[in-house]
Amino acid sequence: MWKLLKIELFKIFKRPRTYIAFGAIAAIVFLIQIALKYDGKSYIDLLLSNLSGSFEFNDDFKDKLLNGYLICFVILNTLLIQMPLLIALISGDAIAGEANMGTLRLAMTKPISRTEYMLVKFTASFIYTLALLVVMALLALFGSMLIFGTNDMVVLRSEGIEQIKNFDVLWRYFAAFGYAAVALTTVSALAFLLSVFAENSIGPIIATMSIVIVFTILSEMNIPIYDETIKPYLFTSHMVAWKGFFYVKANAEGTTINGSIENLPAVLRSLGILIVYIFVFLGTAIWVFRKKDILT
Repeated sequence: MWKLLKIELFKIFKRPRTYIAFGAIAAIVFLIQIALKYDGKSYIDLLLSNLSGSFEFNDDFKDKLLNGYLICFVILNTLLIQMPLLIALISGDAIAGEANMGTLRLAMTKPISRTEYMLVKFTASFIYTLALLVVMALLALFGSMLIFGTNDMVVLRSEGIEQIKNFDVLWRYFAAFGYAAVALTTVSALAFLLSVFAENSIGPIIATMSIVIVFTILSEMNIPIYDETIKPYLFTSHMVAWKGFFYVKANAEGTTINGSIENLPAVLRSLGILIVYIFVFLGTAIWVFRKKDILT
């Protein structure tokens, strides 16, 4: 299986379109960093505008606020919404692309079971997803730290602001990127499942994005009955739970507690739901593919 995995990875990374995603991420990250480097104070004023009536912020505070940790947070909020499309470009092509080229039947003549073949295909898609996320982490986090430096991180919330000490931030980003890997793998598994039903990669890619967009809209709707029935079971409702790593507990005096997470059980529950979705999507894809008649 290792030899077959290397072949699949070679096939993915030899395609020029594979690098469209890496180029798009690099371009977006650099554009955001450049914009905030030259006009970051205006952005900070915009962020603090809703709190200006309750709090008074001096220029020193605003200068400290504009650091690499905040910039990375802004980039994550922007890119993690767009990345499902980039993930679907590869995962949606995993099986449908083989069917379109007429090589799927030939692949089935190899001494490997259909289940092993699907696992290898999905593993290759997962490695691509992970590589994309690692590149984003290097550019968004460490690139921003290099350009803007580091300081305490301030998280704006509806009820006020929270300040996280400099030494207590970096591990939260590692946890957030780990969570994002699971969230994006869920999208990859969905595109992989849809790829089994198609003979052209365009269909699974468009279908995946349509599902993500519709589910995201439904996840943002606030209807009491709906909130308690459908929304908790949509995978898109749990994809943004990485932000929970930046919501910290406070003591009776309102001082944030270092190393704390306000609602860790909720974050772990969301993580568990995403993992269940991955296994359901992957398991269904394998089950369908094992019963699939491959005629071409």
